[in-house]
Amino acid sequence: MSKLIVGLGNPGPRYHHTRHNVGFAVVAELGRSHGVRAVSRGAAIVGEGTIAGQRVALAEPTTMMNDSGRAVAQLRKRHNVWTPSDLLIVYDELDLPLGTVRVRSSGSAGGHNGMKSIIQAIGGQDFPRVRVGIGRPPPGQDPVEYVLGRFKPDERPIIDEAISTAADAIESWLENGIEETMNRFNGAARGNA
Repeated sequence: MSKLIVGLGNPGPRYHHTRHNVGFAVVAELGRSHGVRAVSRGAAIVGEGTIAGQRVALAEPTTMMNDSGRAVAQLRKRHNVWTPSDLLIVYDELDLPLGTVRVRSSGSAGGHNGMKSIIQAIGGQDFPRVRVGIGRPPPGQDPVEYVLGRFKPDERPIIDEAISTAADAIESWLENGIEETMNRFNGAARGNA
């Protein structure tokens, strides 16, 4: 396998379509648009195929978000993906305005527990990621309650567009590499964070 793409979220119907599961939605969109069928394998739902001329594994961990590192470690071993630059993680970001998509070649977890778990499990943070902005909770709302909540009807078109843009960014990464993808997509979506 040449590339491993992992969308973050929580498993099960209780969390379906929640803000915290945007990573799952992006990976599912990418799989749908390229006919990559996913099946349950160990600690993830995985589909294998070819996108932009690259062999890929698309994965959604079946661990809880805060234990994503365990699933990613198993996936890297199963698919023989050891070079950090061949692993891409896509996830929700509170600190970006709703609908904003940002691509980075590396970086800290930034307070995201799923990313903290992955960085700890693989022993580094030098791997690409696509962050999808979900915005901050309204004043007085618990951030945990907010990320585990569903998008409001008026937010749905914005996040659907962001999911599509994030899937396009991953295709660009596969075809053109991280630098060109960052130049093309950072700032292209809503907001300028």
